[in-house]
Amino acid sequence: MKIGVPKEIKPQENRIALTPAGAERLVAAGHEVFVEAGGGQGSGFEDADFAAVGVSLLADPKAVFATADLVLKVKEPLPEEWELLRPGQTLFTYLHLAASRELTEAMMKSGAHCFAYETLRVGRTLPLLTPMSEVAGRMSIQAGAKYLEKPHGGSGVLLGGVPGVRRAQVLVIGGGVVGVNAARMACGLGADVTIMDVDLDRLRYLDEVMPKNCLTVYSSPLAIREALASADLVVGAVLIPGAAAPKLVRREDLALMRAGSVIVDVAVDQGGCVETCRPTTHAQPVFEVDGIVHYCVANMPGAVPRTSTMALTNATLSWTLELARLGPQRAVRENQPLREAANVLAGQVTCQGVASAFGLEAQAAETVALGV
Repeated sequence: MKIGVPKEIKPQENRIALTPAGAERLVAAGHEVFVEAGGGQGSGFEDADFAAVGVSLLADPKAVFATADLVLKVKEPLPEEWELLRPGQTLFTYLHLAASRELTEAMMKSGAHCFAYETLRVGRTLPLLTPMSEVAGRMSIQAGAKYLEKPHGGSGVLLGGVPGVRRAQVLVIGGGVVGVNAARMACGLGADVTIMDVDLDRLRYLDEVMPKNCLTVYSSPLAIREALASADLVVGAVLIPGAAAPKLVRREDLALMRAGSVIVDVAVDQGGCVETCRPTTHAQPVFEVDGIVHYCVANMPGAVPRTSTMALTNATLSWTLELARLGPQRAVRENQPLREAANVLAGQVTCQGVASAFGLEAQAAETVALGV
């Protein structure tokens, strides 16, 4: 199969969907790999690194899309890439379709087979979302600590405090991969951390394994409002795979918080779990609503592309090999995780979470792929 990797064009996105090490594995499996020239430079990979393992370099994204049967990306296609997709072509990337009707309709119109990293499920885990969730969770605390500083609009609170001065109060809403990594980082910096979830078994587990300065609380609207009143930093870490994130912090709830407090909504890719959230970029990462600093960068791991690209390829490579080996139709018939990763096939939405977000009817992936 011909596999193409274009350069990412989302603002300040420096990751690439494949490392030279991953490309070498694909070439060894008998596939042809094409990478856009300069695509890996943001992650520290030069064209010569790809060429050395048998990759063909192409001059521009049009050539990559025109050549490839399977397109690998990091982020969702932007409007200038929509017209480059063609019927029958396969796309494998982070899609987050439930956050955008326009993108969903564009993918349907393209006729391409669109597989999303974030909905590929193995048991109860999301293995292709996990590495970027780990990165984003850890980065959320770094960002929160920075924007709590007075020169950046924050209240001037140091996360860990100092002897004789209280520590910062950090609220993490969601006890999944993002939430746990955020809580661990905040605990490590010495903050007093509260992590909330609605899964009691998860809370019992976290109560056993998290540091002693991490308090577990069952999440409810009242519990969230009570915690907001004392929180210096709030991390939104809620995920419903493939679906829009629920709005757990409302506009009126901001009045409970102290001026200069910070919200980092990691769920922004899925629409955000804070009502006042809107996507931002690394160039302009924050905005203020009612005196509260909001950090809502939609591609947080793009700021650490070397780490992120390597972690992403480590997670996706085995599934890319399988998708390339089987092709999209056999993949949805024979491979359950790849079937769940299928969000749009031949113009039909096949992910229930995406369909529900826009009042559409989800089709069974294996039925669409078989042409029935």
